[in-house]
Amino acid sequence: MIMEAIPFVLVGVLIAGLIQSFVTEQWIARVMPKNRVLSTLLGCSVGILFPSCECGIVPITRRLLNKGVPLHAGIAFMLTGPIVNPIVVFSTFIAFGNDWTMAAIRAGMAFAVALAVSLTITLLFPTLPLRHSNQLQHASAETAAASEAPAHHHVNVARPSWYARLYSVLLHSIDEFFSVGKYLVLGAFIAASMQTFVPTSTLLHLGSNPVTASLVMMALAFIMSLCSEADAFIASSFRTTFSTGALSAFLVFGPMIDIKNTLMLLGTFRTKFVIVLISLIAGFTLIGSLIVGRLWG
Repeated sequence: MIMEAIPFVLVGVLIAGLIQSFVTEQWIARVMPKNRVLSTLLGCSVGILFPSCECGIVPITRRLLNKGVPLHAGIAFMLTGPIVNPIVVFSTFIAFGNDWTMAAIRAGMAFAVALAVSLTITLLFPTLPLRHSNQLQHASAETAAASEAPAHHHVNVARPSWYARLYSVLLHSIDEFFSVGKYLVLGAFIAASMQTFVPTSTLLHLGSNPVTASLVMMALAFIMSLCSEADAFIASSFRTTFSTGALSAFLVFGPMIDIKNTLMLLGTFRTKFVIVLISLIAGFTLIGSLIVGRLWG
């Protein structure tokens, strides 16, 4: 599992490093539509251009919100970014025997779940539920004032050299690799241990009912906290035990919510918002997995 997954993790952290150093959040904010549904759809789609795993998606989302991206679009990006990007889609294709079926199911279900959660969350939280909302409002006011100021009042800031930016890419990639690598090793160990020591009959019993099977796989995804660029290889090891619907729940819920990003969410958003967000993700993911199970078995 580890040897199959590491190439995708390497590519993912390198591209994440490039994005960190060369793509600005201001550019994303400028292209954001004013319409709520359209901006949410754009937020769900931006992840295609941002191959970042869930390990670093919360800080990026916080920066986007600080730059003026609306909550529904920011949450949509946070939920889909680790799933719909090309690295994750292709790794899912490879993990499931060079078959596009599961990769398409995963991306489509993630898009639908993120869209439903994002639109619902804005109805429940009309204002930004950040822990440091006063600082955010002050920063937003400063940004607005700066954008309305005459051009001759702007201060020219020297851009870092290409060498400095490439060096930053390498540093970010190295940090990202060692950050996610330990979770990959731990997840592979847990999955291998379960396959070795847990009787197959026990898993078959848990997976006999579509609802309990999806709930079990969602719980596994949360506890294992795998990188989205490698979790498909873990999920594929359960193909003979769980249905396609339960596997889709594992592949969608894990990158959206796990132990790692739950702790980061609690440090960024208010506790009530995090609880509601996790509940909505779990509910819509369960519904989606049942629909997938009905259509694909």
